[in-house]
Amino acid sequence: MGLSIAAGVAFRDHAPDGARGPPLLLVHGAGGTHLHWPIALRELPGRRVLSVDLPGHGAAPPPGERSIAGYAGCLLGLLDALGIPRVVVAGHSMGGAIALTLAIEAPGRVAGLFLVGTGARLRITPALLEASADPARAAEVSGTMAAFSFGPGVTGEERQVHARALAAQPVGILHGDFTACDAFDAMERLGSVRAPAFVVVGQEDRLTPPRYAAFLRERLPGAGMLVVPGAGHMVAIEAPDAVTGVAAAFLEGA
Repeated sequence: MGLSIAAGVAFRDHAPDGARGPPLLLVHGAGGTHLHWPIALRELPGRRVLSVDLPGHGAAPPPGERSIAGYAGCLLGLLDALGIPRVVVAGHSMGGAIALTLAIEAPGRVAGLFLVGTGARLRITPALLEASADPARAAEVSGTMAAFSFGPGVTGEERQVHARALAAQPVGILHGDFTACDAFDAMERLGSVRAPAFVVVGQEDRLTPPRYAAFLRERLPGAGMLVVPGAGHMVAIEAPDAVTGVAAAFLEGA
């Protein structure tokens, strides 16, 4: 099934008959697409699910944004275009920063937060940020990201698939995403979040390690947390059943 476009965002709208509760909005991370979420979560029974490609990513038209607030604004535009008042926002990595920004800046639109492999601050190393600005170094940057994004059980072939997908994004997208992440800092604003939250992290996540998730759990309303043994930053790909299961349970409560 192809994706639709609204407000510059590409999306798949899974809307089963008799769907209950606020829809689930799935927001991917830097350089990603909606395919970074498990298909079982994208097609969750009994729940409307919007799986998005952010502007400039995947099937969405360019340009991308260069700030977390910019991406959050695009998603509000999507919800307005679809006439959806409130959603549970699931965000991975950069998507988690976008989810937190929505909960802080537009609290009436967010019924819950499902945060995966993310943090209240997402600094990028200066060397990686600089490298991502050079189109000639795209393969180098995507290879570095693939090397650090998975737990030890993921094969070299699977890492190469991930690296190729990152390298296939349009020129400038990954640098724009890294720029947005590097400027993001919600550490002093988490107290304003009112939506209930659940936090997931891979035990072997080297990009947003478990201490980032613990910081969120301690400061967000009613936050539960799942640490997935053996998984890395791409925990939703590495442990799809575990992530889908806790997401479904959280949605029932939210």
